[in-house]
Amino acid sequence: MSLVRPIQAGQSLRCSASSPQTASSPSSDRSSGRDTYQPSSYRELVGDAAAAVAAALEAGETRLEVEFPPTPGGVNSYKGSSDSYIDANIQLAITAGKELALKDKKRVHILVPDKGEFKRSYPMFKSSLELTDGLTLGYLRESKKGWLASLTGGGAPDLADPSQNALKADVYIATNASCIELTDIEKYVAETVHDKPFILWNMELDTLRADLGLFSFPPKTMQHNFLSRFKPVFYIRQRDYSKTVNAAPFLINYSGALFREYPGPWQVMLRQDSGQYACVAERPERYRLGQVKDELQTAMGLDTDPLGGTWDFLRRGYKDSTWWEDDTQKDVSANWRTRFKGLSHPHAMANMGVRTSQAWTGEGQALDRHGTGHRLALRHLGFVAAWLKGLYMVGR
Repeated sequence: MSLVRPIQAGQSLRCSASSPQTASSPSSDRSSGRDTYQPSSYRELVGDAAAAVAAALEAGETRLEVEFPPTPGGVNSYKGSSDSYIDANIQLAITAGKELALKDKKRVHILVPDKGEFKRSYPMFKSSLELTDGLTLGYLRESKKGWLASLTGGGAPDLADPSQNALKADVYIATNASCIELTDIEKYVAETVHDKPFILWNMELDTLRADLGLFSFPPKTMQHNFLSRFKPVFYIRQRDYSKTVNAAPFLINYSGALFREYPGPWQVMLRQDSGQYACVAERPERYRLGQVKDELQTAMGLDTDPLGGTWDFLRRGYKDSTWWEDDTQKDVSANWRTRFKGLSHPHAMANMGVRTSQAWTGEGQALDRHGTGHRLALRHLGFVAAWLKGLYMVGR
C-alpha cells in the first residue's frame, strides 16, 4: 500500500486535504501537528521531510532521523527488490540534500554503507550530484584506504575521492545501512562528524533495533548509548491490522500510521477510504506499537473486548511492546521517543494537552494496561490450557 497516490499530468503538488493544516506551509506552523495528511507526490513528501530537517537544524538539533516508505506499492523494505529499495533511498536522499544545499546553503555529504555500494551508485547518480554545488556522495569507511589502494596511489581513476568532501561538509545523511553497519556509523560520527548534524535516512531503525544483542550483531547498548540520541523529525510508519467480529463482514481490515513531523507531536493516523490519513490521537511521547493499534481500534469502534478480559488478553498477548520500548531507563537520551528535551517518562507529560481517540482517557489506563501483564498471564493460563485441550479433544 502506498502512502502517495499517483500524480496526474498538470496536477498541483498539494495535499488533497479538507484542512488547511495539510497544505504545504512553513514548518513553524507544524507545532500542533496535522489533522490530515496525504501528499500528492514523492516530491512533496521529500519536501516536507526536508522542511522538517531544516527546522530541526535551525533549532540546534544535530542527531536526526527521517523515516517514510521510500517507494510506492510493495517495495517498501528489503523484503521487496533490494536494488529498487536502495536506489530509491539514495535518490530521495539526494533530493532532500538538494533542498538543504540550495535553500539553506548547506554542504551535504550523503553516505552509503561501503565502497562497493559507492562504486555502484556514484556513476548512476553522478549527474544529479554535479548539478548541485555542495552535494557529494561518500561511504562510511571512505577515510580508510586499503593496502592495495595505498600502494597504487588510490582507487579507480574515474571515481572522486569522497574523504575530502566529507571534511568540508556541514550536514551528513546516511542511508541503506544494515544492523551490523551501525557500528561503522557510530565510528564515523565519532571520527569525522563530531558535533555537526548527522541524519539517518530511511534506515528502518525499528527493524535494525530488533537484531541488536543477537549473535554477531552489535550489543543492545548501541540503542541506549547511540541510537537513542537521534530525534525523529519526519516519521511515517504504516501498519495494517485486521479483527474478527461475530457479525458480517466477520473480518474487518484497517490501516494506519505512526506519524511525526518536527516540531509537532507524535500522532496516530487512521487511513480512510480515500487514502487520506486522519489524526485520531496525539501526544508528546512516542506511542508504542501496541498503543498505536489500541488507538486505531478505538477510532474504528473495535475495542469491544473488556479491558483485562480473557479475549482482550488472547488478542493482545503477553507483551505488546519491544525491549527498547521497555528499557528506556538505560537510554542516555530521550530524543528518540519524546517531542521535548529532558522528558523521559509519560507522567512528566500528564498535563501537556495529550489528545487520544478515547475522549481524553488519560495516560493512567494505558500504563495500567501494560503493568498488569504478569497478573493477566497467571489469571488466564488455566483458561488457555483448557481451551487448547478442548481443541485437541475435538480434533481426535
